Amino acid sequence: MPYGTLSQSTPTANTALTKSVTINTLYKLKASGEKFVVISLYDAHMAAMAQRCGVEVVLIGDSLGMTVLGYDSTIPVTMEQMIYHVEAVARGNKKSLIIGDLPFMTYGTPEDALRNCARIMQAGAQMVKLEGGTWLADTVRMLAERGVPVCAHLGLTPQSVNKFGGFRVQGRDADSAAKILADAKLLAEAGADLLVLECVPAALAAQITREISIPTIGIGAGKDTDAQVLVINDILGLTEQPPKFSKNFLLEANDIAGAMQKYVADVKAGVFPAEENTFF
Repeated sequence: MPYGTLSQSTPTANTALTKSVTINTLYKLKASGEKFVVISLYDAHMAAMAQRCGVEVVLIGDSLGMTVLGYDSTIPVTMEQMIYHVEAVARGNKKSLIIGDLPFMTYGTPEDALRNCARIMQAGAQMVKLEGGTWLADTVRMLAERGVPVCAHLGLTPQSVNKFGGFRVQGRDADSAAKILADAKLLAEAGADLLVLECVPAALAAQITREISIPTIGIGAGKDTDAQVLVINDILGLTEQPPKFSKNFLLEANDIAGAMQKYVADVKAGVFPAEENTFF
Protein backbone atom coordinates (compact mmCIF):
# COMPACT_ATOMS: atom_id res chain seq x y z
CA MET A 1 0.00 0.00 0.00
CA PRO A 2 1.47 3.40 -0.93
CA TYR A 3 2.75 5.43 2.00
CA GLY A 4 0.17 7.94 3.19
CA THR A 5 -2.97 6.25 1.84
CA LEU A 6 -5.87 5.39 4.13
CA SER A 7 -5.96 1.74 5.10
CA GLN A 8 -9.04 -0.39 4.61
CA SER A 9 -9.08 -1.18 8.34
CA THR A 10 -10.12 2.39 9.09
CA PRO A 11 -13.42 4.14 8.34
CA THR A 12 -13.94 4.32 4.58
CA ALA A 13 -15.98 7.53 4.54
CA ASN A 14 -14.28 10.51 2.93
CA THR A 15 -13.16 12.46 5.98
CA ALA A 16 -10.93 14.97 4.16
CA LEU A 17 -11.54 18.59 5.03
CA THR A 18 -13.27 20.36 2.16
CA LYS A 19 -13.50 23.84 3.71
CA SER A 20 -11.07 25.86 5.77
CA VAL A 21 -11.61 25.52 9.51
CA THR A 22 -11.98 28.83 11.34
CA ILE A 23 -12.63 29.91 14.92
CA ASN A 24 -16.31 30.14 14.01
CA THR A 25 -16.23 26.50 12.89
CA LEU A 26 -14.99 25.43 16.32
CA TYR A 27 -17.58 27.51 18.16
CA LYS A 28 -20.33 25.90 16.09
CA LEU A 29 -18.97 22.45 16.92
CA LYS A 30 -18.95 23.29 20.64
CA ALA A 31 -22.52 24.57 20.43
CA SER A 32 -23.67 21.39 18.69
CA GLY A 33 -21.83 19.09 21.10
CA GLU A 34 -19.67 17.62 18.33
CA LYS A 35 -16.06 16.92 19.29
CA PHE A 36 -13.23 18.28 17.19
CA VAL A 37 -9.71 16.95 16.83
CA VAL A 38 -6.29 18.51 17.32
CA ILE A 39 -2.89 17.00 16.53
CA SER A 40 0.47 18.51 17.42
CA LEU A 41 2.79 17.93 14.45
CA TYR A 42 5.79 19.55 12.84
CA ASP A 43 6.23 18.91 9.11
CA ALA A 44 4.51 19.39 5.77
CA HIS A 45 3.86 15.71 5.04
CA MET A 46 2.12 14.99 8.36
CA ALA A 47 0.25 18.27 8.02
CA ALA A 48 -1.09 17.26 4.61
CA MET A 49 -2.11 13.87 5.99
CA ALA A 50 -3.97 15.55 8.84
CA GLN A 51 -5.99 17.54 6.32
CA ARG A 52 -6.88 14.35 4.45
CA CYS A 53 -7.91 12.65 7.70
CA GLY A 54 -10.26 15.43 8.80
CA VAL A 55 -8.18 16.94 11.62
CA GLU A 56 -9.74 20.33 12.30
CA VAL A 57 -6.79 21.89 14.12
CA VAL A 58 -3.04 21.36 13.87
CA LEU A 59 -0.76 22.69 16.58
CA ILE A 60 2.92 23.29 16.05
CA GLY A 61 3.81 22.82 19.69
CA ASP A 62 7.07 23.66 21.37
CA SER A 63 6.91 19.97 22.28
CA LEU A 64 9.08 19.69 19.16
CA GLY A 65 11.97 20.43 21.49
CA MET A 66 11.51 16.97 22.99
CA THR A 67 9.96 15.05 20.07
CA VAL A 68 12.16 16.34 17.24
CA LEU A 69 15.19 18.15 18.63
CA GLY A 70 16.16 15.87 21.51
CA TYR A 71 15.91 18.34 24.38
CA ASP A 72 14.83 17.25 27.86
CA SER A 73 12.11 19.91 28.01
CA THR A 74 10.52 22.64 25.91
CA ILE A 75 12.61 25.38 27.57
CA PRO A 76 15.46 25.56 24.97
CA VAL A 77 13.13 25.96 21.97
CA THR A 78 13.67 29.24 20.08
CA MET A 79 11.42 31.44 17.95
CA GLU A 80 13.54 30.59 14.92
CA GLN A 81 12.91 26.87 15.42
CA MET A 82 9.17 27.45 15.86
CA ILE A 83 8.98 29.61 12.74
CA TYR A 84 10.83 26.98 10.70
CA HIS A 85 8.27 24.31 11.61
CA VAL A 86 5.23 26.59 11.32
CA GLU A 87 6.29 27.44 7.77
CA ALA A 88 6.62 23.73 6.93
CA VAL A 89 3.20 22.84 8.33
CA ALA A 90 1.54 25.81 6.62
CA ARG A 91 2.94 24.65 3.27
CA GLY A 92 1.42 21.20 3.74
CA ASN A 93 -2.02 22.06 5.11
CA LYS A 94 -4.40 24.66 3.70
CA LYS A 95 -7.64 23.65 5.47
CA SER A 96 -6.99 22.93 9.18
CA LEU A 97 -6.73 25.82 11.62
CA ILE A 98 -3.02 26.26 12.36
CA ILE A 99 -1.89 27.20 15.90
CA GLY A 100 1.71 28.08 16.71
CA ASP A 101 3.23 27.95 20.19
CA LEU A 102 5.23 30.86 21.50
CA PRO A 103 8.27 29.39 23.26
CA PHE A 104 9.59 30.06 26.75
CA MET A 105 10.04 33.74 27.67
CA THR A 106 9.08 35.08 24.25
CA TYR A 107 5.90 36.65 25.66
CA GLY A 108 7.04 37.69 29.14
CA THR A 109 5.92 41.25 28.43
CA PRO A 110 3.05 42.48 26.26
CA GLU A 111 5.58 44.09 23.92
CA ASP A 112 7.49 40.82 23.48
CA ALA A 113 4.23 38.97 22.91
CA LEU A 114 3.06 41.37 20.22
CA ARG A 115 6.36 41.25 18.36
CA ASN A 116 6.67 37.47 18.45
CA CYS A 117 2.99 36.89 17.63
CA ALA A 118 3.53 38.94 14.48
CA ARG A 119 6.52 36.78 13.55
CA ILE A 120 4.81 33.43 14.03
CA MET A 121 1.59 34.51 12.31
CA GLN A 122 3.52 35.88 9.34
CA ALA A 123 5.12 32.42 9.14
CA GLY A 124 1.68 30.82 8.68
CA ALA A 125 0.05 30.39 12.08
CA GLN A 126 -3.56 31.58 12.35
CA MET A 127 -3.59 31.55 16.15
CA VAL A 128 -0.95 31.64 18.88
CA LYS A 129 -0.79 29.54 22.04
CA LEU A 130 0.43 30.97 25.34
CA GLU A 131 0.92 29.23 28.69
CA GLY A 132 -0.15 30.97 31.89
CA GLY A 133 -3.00 32.24 34.01
CA THR A 134 -3.88 35.55 35.65
CA TRP A 135 -0.64 37.28 34.74
CA LEU A 136 -1.40 36.77 31.02
CA ALA A 137 -4.84 38.39 31.02
CA ASP A 138 -3.67 41.87 30.00
CA THR A 139 -1.51 40.40 27.23
CA VAL A 140 -4.39 38.30 25.93
CA ARG A 141 -6.66 41.34 25.96
CA MET A 142 -4.08 43.41 24.05
CA LEU A 143 -3.56 40.71 21.45
CA ALA A 144 -7.30 40.19 20.97
CA GLU A 145 -7.79 43.92 20.46
CA ARG A 146 -5.11 43.82 17.75
CA GLY A 147 -6.59 40.92 15.85
CA VAL A 148 -4.39 38.11 17.17
CA PRO A 149 -6.39 34.96 18.04
CA VAL A 150 -5.15 33.34 21.24
CA CYS A 151 -5.27 29.78 22.55
CA ALA A 152 -4.62 29.84 26.29
CA HIS A 153 -3.06 26.88 28.14
CA LEU A 154 -3.67 25.94 31.79
CA GLY A 155 -2.97 23.00 34.08
CA LEU A 156 0.37 21.35 33.43
CA THR A 157 2.12 24.05 31.44
CA PRO A 158 5.39 22.45 30.27
CA GLN A 159 7.30 25.74 30.16
CA SER A 160 6.84 25.88 33.96
CA VAL A 161 8.22 22.36 34.52
CA ASN A 162 11.07 23.67 36.68
CA LYS A 163 8.61 25.56 38.88
CA PHE A 164 6.35 22.51 39.20
CA GLY A 165 9.28 20.22 40.01
CA GLY A 166 8.47 17.89 37.10
CA PHE A 167 5.62 16.93 34.83
CA ARG A 168 2.85 16.62 37.45
CA VAL A 169 -0.94 16.60 37.36
CA GLN A 170 -2.34 19.98 38.40
CA GLY A 171 -5.60 20.92 40.16
CA ARG A 172 -6.07 17.89 42.38
CA ASP A 173 -6.63 19.88 45.59
CA ALA A 174 -9.47 22.33 46.11
CA ASP A 175 -7.34 25.50 46.12
CA SER A 176 -5.41 24.74 42.94
CA ALA A 177 -8.58 23.57 41.17
CA ALA A 178 -10.33 26.82 42.10
CA LYS A 179 -7.34 28.78 40.79
CA ILE A 180 -7.39 26.99 37.42
CA LEU A 181 -11.14 27.55 37.10
CA ALA A 182 -10.78 31.25 37.95
CA ASP A 183 -7.90 31.62 35.49
CA ALA A 184 -9.94 29.92 32.75
CA LYS A 185 -12.82 32.34 33.24
CA LEU A 186 -10.50 35.35 33.35
CA LEU A 187 -8.66 34.40 30.15
CA ALA A 188 -11.93 33.75 28.32
CA GLU A 189 -13.23 37.15 29.43
CA ALA A 190 -9.95 38.75 28.31
CA GLY A 191 -10.51 37.49 24.78
CA ALA A 192 -8.88 34.06 24.49
CA ASP A 193 -10.51 32.01 21.73
CA LEU A 194 -9.55 28.48 22.83
CA LEU A 195 -8.24 26.88 26.01
CA VAL A 196 -5.96 23.87 26.36
CA LEU A 197 -6.32 21.97 29.64
CA GLU A 198 -3.39 19.64 30.26
CA CYS A 199 -3.13 16.99 32.96
CA VAL A 200 -5.99 18.09 35.20
CA PRO A 201 -8.65 15.90 36.84
CA ALA A 202 -11.51 15.04 34.49
CA ALA A 203 -14.15 16.57 36.77
CA LEU A 204 -12.35 19.92 36.81
CA ALA A 205 -11.98 19.93 33.01
CA ALA A 206 -15.67 19.11 32.63
CA GLN A 207 -16.63 21.96 34.97
CA ILE A 208 -14.48 24.46 33.09
CA THR A 209 -15.91 23.29 29.76
CA ARG A 210 -19.44 23.86 31.06
CA GLU A 211 -18.74 27.24 32.61
CA ILE A 212 -16.79 29.07 29.89
CA SER A 213 -18.05 29.96 26.44
CA ILE A 214 -14.86 29.22 24.50
CA PRO A 215 -14.00 25.69 23.30
CA THR A 216 -11.70 23.59 25.49
CA ILE A 217 -9.05 21.18 24.25
CA GLY A 218 -8.03 18.39 26.60
CA ILE A 219 -4.82 16.40 26.93
CA GLY A 220 -4.93 14.22 30.01
CA ALA A 221 -8.12 16.06 31.00
CA GLY A 222 -10.83 13.46 30.48
CA LYS A 223 -13.39 13.03 27.74
CA ASP A 224 -15.71 15.97 28.49
CA THR A 225 -13.63 18.73 26.89
CA ASP A 226 -14.77 19.99 23.49
CA ALA A 227 -11.71 18.55 21.74
CA GLN A 228 -8.69 16.36 22.30
CA VAL A 229 -5.07 16.92 21.35
CA LEU A 230 -2.22 14.44 21.12
CA VAL A 231 1.31 14.73 19.82
CA ILE A 232 1.81 12.80 16.57
CA ASN A 233 4.70 10.86 18.15
CA ASP A 234 2.33 9.46 20.80
CA ILE A 235 -0.32 8.57 18.21
CA LEU A 236 2.29 6.57 16.32
CA GLY A 237 3.90 4.93 19.35
CA LEU A 238 7.23 6.69 18.89
CA THR A 239 7.55 7.84 22.50
CA GLU A 240 9.85 5.59 24.53
CA GLN A 241 7.95 6.19 27.78
CA PRO A 242 4.47 7.29 26.67
CA PRO A 243 2.43 9.37 29.12
CA LYS A 244 -0.70 7.92 30.70
CA PHE A 245 -2.97 10.17 28.63
CA SER A 246 -1.64 8.97 25.28
CA LYS A 247 -2.39 5.95 23.11
CA ASN A 248 -0.54 4.17 20.30
CA PHE A 249 -3.15 4.15 17.53
CA LEU A 250 -0.76 2.52 15.07
CA LEU A 251 -1.38 -0.79 16.87
CA GLU A 252 -4.96 -0.70 15.55
CA ALA A 253 -4.16 0.40 12.00
CA ASN A 254 -2.17 -0.79 9.00
CA ASP A 255 -0.30 2.42 8.36
CA ILE A 256 0.36 5.95 9.60
CA ALA A 257 -2.65 7.49 7.89
CA GLY A 258 -4.84 4.74 9.32
CA ALA A 259 -3.57 5.48 12.82
CA MET A 260 -4.35 9.17 12.37
CA GLN A 261 -7.85 8.45 11.09
CA LYS A 262 -8.45 5.98 13.94
CA TYR A 263 -7.55 8.71 16.41
CA VAL A 264 -9.96 11.12 14.70
CA ALA A 265 -12.77 8.57 14.69
CA ASP A 266 -12.26 7.59 18.35
CA VAL A 267 -12.24 11.20 19.56
CA LYS A 268 -15.40 12.05 17.65
CA ALA A 269 -17.12 8.89 18.90
CA GLY A 270 -16.16 9.61 22.51
CA VAL A 271 -14.13 6.40 22.71
CA PHE A 272 -10.86 8.24 23.39
CA PRO A 273 -9.76 9.12 25.97
CA ALA A 274 -10.77 6.04 27.93
CA GLU A 275 -10.63 5.71 31.70
CA GLU A 276 -7.06 4.43 31.57
CA ASN A 277 -5.99 7.67 29.84
CA THR A 278 -7.66 9.89 32.43
CA PHE A 279 -6.67 11.54 35.71
CA PHE A 280 -9.18 11.71 38.56
